[in-house]
Amino acid sequence: MAISFLSTTILLVLITDPLGNIPFFISALRKVKPERRRTVILRECLIAFVALMVFLLVGKPILGILHLSDDALRVGGGVILMLIAIRMIFPEHGARLGDDPVEEEPFIVPLAIPLIAGPSAMATVLLLSRQYPGQLLSLTGSITVTIAITTVVFALSNRIQKVLGDQAITAVERLMGLVLTAISVEMLLSGVASYIRQFR
Repeated sequence: MAISFLSTTILLVLITDPLGNIPFFISALRKVKPERRRTVILRECLIAFVALMVFLLVGKPILGILHLSDDALRVGGGVILMLIAIRMIFPEHGARLGDDPVEEEPFIVPLAIPLIAGPSAMATVLLLSRQYPGQLLSLTGSITVTIAITTVVFALSNRIQKVLGDQAITAVERLMGLVLTAISVEMLLSGVASYIRQFR
């Protein structure tokens, strides 16, 4: 069974959630000089891209060594996505990944990892690489487009926040969380159904 380039890209964009991360991104860059910000954005997004590509390319061998089945990965991936979706719909007032104060120019942490290429994105890329080994080119394209969208959103983060406002950004994030909830349920049901069929 194949997965489309568009559906994979949408899934990764929902998981990386660039719009929802705008406030944390702005906070992380508040100590960086304006003339350095574009360079930092490009560097951190490139690092996140490399991290996701590593998980895409070596994910299948690693999972093979761990003897993890596709059904277990689908259920595990569904649970992770469900937790992310719940967090997006019902945001907590406490700390969040990437929300730690940064007193100097950020390098890798917290922007590239975990704000962009977080555990959820890495786990999803691992799952996709195992489920669709013949579609590495399409998956690479999806990761590339996702990082490109994130780069553009972060580069325009101050303008976007001023135009939309915090309430609109929160509303968009919750809508994305709702869509991600449906995807996670579908993944969970698919994994459970496939596992049950083994005993028939």
